[in-house]
Amino acid sequence: MPQLLLGFLFALIIAFLAYRARSLSRSGAYAAILVGTLIFGLGGWQWAIILLTFFVSSSALTRLFGKRKAALNEEFEKGGQRDAAQVLANGAVASLFAGLHFFFPATAWPWLAFSASMAAVNADTWATELGVLNPVPPRLITNGKSVDRGTSGAISFYGTFSALTGAALIAILAIVLNPYNHSSLIAYYFLLVTLAGITGALFDSLLGATVQAIYRCPRCDKETERHPVHTCEMETVQIRGWKWLNNDMVNLACATAGAMIALLL
Repeated sequence: MPQLLLGFLFALIIAFLAYRARSLSRSGAYAAILVGTLIFGLGGWQWAIILLTFFVSSSALTRLFGKRKAALNEEFEKGGQRDAAQVLANGAVASLFAGLHFFFPATAWPWLAFSASMAAVNADTWATELGVLNPVPPRLITNGKSVDRGTSGAISFYGTFSALTGAALIAILAIVLNPYNHSSLIAYYFLLVTLAGITGALFDSLLGATVQAIYRCPRCDKETERHPVHTCEMETVQIRGWKWLNNDMVNLACATAGAMIALLL
């Protein structure tokens, strides 16, 4: 109980600072308090550091390259200020495994699945934020067709390398902060978490290129994730994908895929 209370206070402070810095919306701050409380309170400080690394690094990249991405905001469903749905999409799976750790404290698999889930969402976020710096237009992951920057399912060298780096960062932390004495498995854990992270991010891109709900603005004649209206206030029309599978659901699938890959391997 004291650790859960400490987790709540820690999450409250971080969420308040992020809200003041406009990295989180009001609903996003509430969701961050919930996620932070569960991960710190049921996991521990090692788990909280990985969560904080993801949040701080992704928020920093959003601010550093916000101007580059500003021109693409009409395509992305949401801007840089994360709301509750985005926070839960990235943190719900991690919270689940922090909770499982509470019930199975002697086993390492919740830690590995948690780390892999965070590696996947970190990889996906880094790819999104840094992929806009690629000097040439990206290509669809399904057929290699050149598309506009910001197109769902598009990948690039910069984006893929950034995803690999983001996953590797979480993998390194998973080794350094590992609460279990598995020194003989360091290389295996690093490869496992990194592979799960980058695969989860690529799975995100695959969903974005195939079944994610994508719309078109009749006035601007551009594809977008925004619905029901575009930035020009014109109502958007769905052109492909499953209507219920928005960007938040794709991010949740990314996190889930990372964790499942780690568990399977």
